[in-house]
Amino acid sequence: MTVILLRHGRSTSNTAGTLAGRSAGIELDDRGREQAQAVADRLGELPVAEIVRSPLLRCEQTVEPLAARLGMSPVVEDRLVEVDYGQWTGRTIKELLAEPLWKVVQQHPSAAVFPDGEGLATVQQRAVQAVREHDARLAAQHGRDVLWVACSHGDVIKSVISDAMGAHLDSFQRIVADPASISVVRYTSTRPFVLRTNDTGSDLSAFVPKAEEPDTSESDVSISSDAVVGGGAGS
Repeated sequence: MTVILLRHGRSTSNTAGTLAGRSAGIELDDRGREQAQAVADRLGELPVAEIVRSPLLRCEQTVEPLAARLGMSPVVEDRLVEVDYGQWTGRTIKELLAEPLWKVVQQHPSAAVFPDGEGLATVQQRAVQAVREHDARLAAQHGRDVLWVACSHGDVIKSVISDAMGAHLDSFQRIVADPASISVVRYTSTRPFVLRTNDTGSDLSAFVPKAEEPDTSESDVSISSDAVVGGGAGS
């Protein structure tokens, strides 16, 4: 089973340099809407079995053109929602740089708990559980390898990739998930394979499941040689 982890397009909060968190009404800006259309162009020709998204508006707007092209109704998954940044929500990144917790978030994120919010370790737990459960559900439903899309947020996606890599959460700040980028993970019966990260290119045909493709770790190793590895942060 192969999941395309899609970060939402650029939002008004990204442009303003603020930490949007779960604030209501954060929309895509003009560039973000262009990115959403480009996502539909990139993924619209692929045999996507399902679209799962965060409940927040910016993710809804990002997958809307793709869902329309594929004739699908996205599944809303609360566990893919943005991090609850608590008292940090709505503040500028420039202002937050002076907070002692900022260094913890950057260097020891597994210990970071936002004031009146949630911890990044909790974020990873809920997000990975959601992705793996949807992946298993689709495998059982289709009885074969399928391709599906999960649209979420920067830190959430980075935590899922970190888990798939078998890396400690404290390494997740080395991963980049830019607005409207995709990262691709294939889950097998033995282990996940990270096929691509932070990709904004066009040709994704390599990730179309092949008929009667064996689900073995040995056959998957050759795929991983084409992976494009990146690093970074986002919200």
